[in-house]
Amino acid sequence: MTVTVNCDMGEAFGLWSLGDDEALMPLISMANVACGYHAGDPMVMRATVAAAKAEGVQVGAHPSYPDLQGFGRRAMDMAAEELTACILYQAGALKAFLDEQDMPLSHLKPHGALYGRAARDEATANAVADAAEILGVPVLGMAGTQHEAVYAGRGIGFVAEYYVDLDYDDDGSLIITRKHAAYDAGQVRERVERVLADGVAVARSGREIPMRADTVCIHSDTPGAPELARAVNDALRSAAPSRPQ
Repeated sequence: MTVTVNCDMGEAFGLWSLGDDEALMPLISMANVACGYHAGDPMVMRATVAAAKAEGVQVGAHPSYPDLQGFGRRAMDMAAEELTACILYQAGALKAFLDEQDMPLSHLKPHGALYGRAARDEATANAVADAAEILGVPVLGMAGTQHEAVYAGRGIGFVAEYYVDLDYDDDGSLIITRKHAAYDAGQVRERVERVLADGVAVARSGREIPMRADTVCIHSDTPGAPELARAVNDALRSAAPSRPQ
């Protein structure tokens, strides 16, 4: 199995820029493009899709709760039907720009608080799954959580991801900070190599936790993200010959 690199990107808005998308695009396989509800706007979405096509990068929708001011990191109480419609609305906007470039929608990956709640809450995960079924695409998420239980349980493609630029708690949940901290590229490479070789990650406390990765995620707004992406690619290349097929 080939492990890919995915990136949450296209998160500029209006006159405000965020993340070095231009430098990252040649270093990734999958772009999770913000769809306007936590970041991104029509011009940013259109440009990001065009840049992805130029580099042969697959494009997936990165929808969130309608929380532009909070960058999608505040949970919102929404009925299942409303949440599914909210996801479809965002993905539909992105699909228009994909149609322009004659590209398919590759996948779905919820953002921020929506991603976190879907990992814990079966009803939220099912609302995401309802949208994924309509869109006919797989969903990125964390192994061993409601992401996997619901998406895979419903026969939807599930892609397990590991985050190199976020810390994990002892229960395997992500520790989400308001602003991404900087990480050492050498440490990132070691983290990825450990996940691939041993199937474990190290939580912030130092405890080893089970970890499975079909793809490795990098956030475009992490300081030094392109350098981290290069470190991840180095780790994947060095591990490739020994990976079981």
